Amino acid sequence: MLGSFVFYSVGAVHHPEHCILLIVSILIDYTAGLLMERSHTKSKIVLTAAVGFHLLSFIFFKYTPFVTGEAGKFFSADVALDLVMPIGISFYTFQGISYLADIYRKKIHAEKSLLKFAVYIAMFEQLIAGPIVTYSKVEKELHNRKIEWKAAVKGFGIFILGLGLKVLLANPIGRLFTEVGNIGYESISTPLAWMAIFAYSFQLYFDFFGYSIMAVGLGEMLGFHLPKNFDFPYLSRSMTEFWRRWHITLGSWFREYVYIPLGGNQTHPIRNLFLVWVFTGLWHGASYTFLLWGLVLFLIIVLEKYFLGKKLKKAPVLAHVYMLVLIPLTWAIFAIDDLSQLGLFFTRLFPFFGEGPWSIFRYDYVKYLGQYWYFFIAAILFSTKLPFLLLKRIAKKSKIVTGILLFAIFIGSVYCMYRGLDDPFLYFRF
Repeated sequence: MLGSFVFYSVGAVHHPEHCILLIVSILIDYTAGLLMERSHTKSKIVLTAAVGFHLLSFIFFKYTPFVTGEAGKFFSADVALDLVMPIGISFYTFQGISYLADIYRKKIHAEKSLLKFAVYIAMFEQLIAGPIVTYSKVEKELHNRKIEWKAAVKGFGIFILGLGLKVLLANPIGRLFTEVGNIGYESISTPLAWMAIFAYSFQLYFDFFGYSIMAVGLGEMLGFHLPKNFDFPYLSRSMTEFWRRWHITLGSWFREYVYIPLGGNQTHPIRNLFLVWVFTGLWHGASYTFLLWGLVLFLIIVLEKYFLGKKLKKAPVLAHVYMLVLIPLTWAIFAIDDLSQLGLFFTRLFPFFGEGPWSIFRYDYVKYLGQYWYFFIAAILFSTKLPFLLLKRIAKKSKIVTGILLFAIFIGSVYCMYRGLDDPFLYFRF
């Protein structure tokens, strides 16, 4: 617990109120859990009050700057409130709500130890960017945890692999999208626009996948078995399948605590899907583009559910091509937070809506392809299971070779961070 709070305090050193908010959230959830278990007649009131606190604090920090900024535009006045969002608030808010809801539904018992509950909410391995861990997943380990040398070594290896995916792959390939943004979307060719959005798609995946693997590795080192958050989503053959494989713990949370309580597939399934995807968009950020992103995903998934799903299953090759186009298009909406710039970028992706496929520099994409082609090859390979199966086979046959590989990844990652190639994790801002 002390380690987790020191870790969080370092990140919030300029905003001590964020540390206070985390501590208050822990105390409210801990107390509410005990009250709900002791008094079943008042459990609904306690649940509503505690969840209300979470939602109000979450909405205040995440959406107040956007709302006041839009109000300022409407009234032609500078009334925008500039707030810094507390690190990890999206994740510990969801964990707190899931804990309270599970006690209310009698799926778990309230944790009697404040120390153990604080560790559950604040464990540094996953506090700031997930995965979202429900209490039932780590309850046994909170009470009877063993730290073993073999598991620690395995966890360190997993951590290094995640670090390598983030620093050696996500960071460098992501620079292409940043460079294109600096050039200006109006000045790029169609091939370069597609290269850029594929680069962002890979950056987002390996950034978040890398972090999730690092969290799992740290958990193994310290005796916790955290859930996996990704299952090779870029191999999916439909958007529905993709969102079962991408950010698995977030999808499970929305299904368990929003979709099913609303009625799931039994009553008003389209309405329930609509609300889930609106909430998913808004959870990621306060802007019109995040809302648009959620609505677009809702429309695609409804189309697959009622029309396209069966056809995609019968034509796997076509399904992969369909996803090859659709995934980067949805990530474009996710990545560009200005609607006018987003529209401009789409005219470059689809030049028949704009001024043709070529830019001022007709072969600009050739230059960038020469700089980034090997990162694209690596990203495509690591989006499949092949490198990981190969690494497992090497690990079984030779611990020495495995150690050398991991040591090389570790040294390479540290060197890149030393040289300043240590971009923050993208999901920190969510």
